[in-house]
Amino acid sequence: MTIRSHDQFNTPIHGYNDRLRGNRGTRRVLLINAGDAQKFACANGDEVDLTTAAGDGVLRTVKGLKIVHYDIPAGCCAGFFPECNPLLPVWHHATRSKVPAAKAIPVRISKP
Repeated sequence: MTIRSHDQFNTPIHGYNDRLRGNRGTRRVLLINAGDAQKFACANGDEVDLTTAAGDGVLRTVKGLKIVHYDIPAGCCAGFFPECNPLLPVWHHATRSKVPAAKAIPVRISKP
């Protein structure tokens, strides 16, 4: 899923310190459950790349995200909007409202 930091209102980014999640100095992070990170052999602070697993043949990748262990449900991960927007297929949206489905983007995690 993509999320906003505490100091981000709609699209404008006002800072690089997200006090809500304890992240400081960068927005290029991947918040992930510690157990899931271990499954992917990723330690806190490791650099990873995310690639959309949409199955439509289009390569969508965001590189250079720092692993941050976070209290998030197993099987989920989160990155900041708009940094992770390139992962979102244009056709992946809510059926009725047509709002981009940024809370449900299937991804693959890999080390560079």
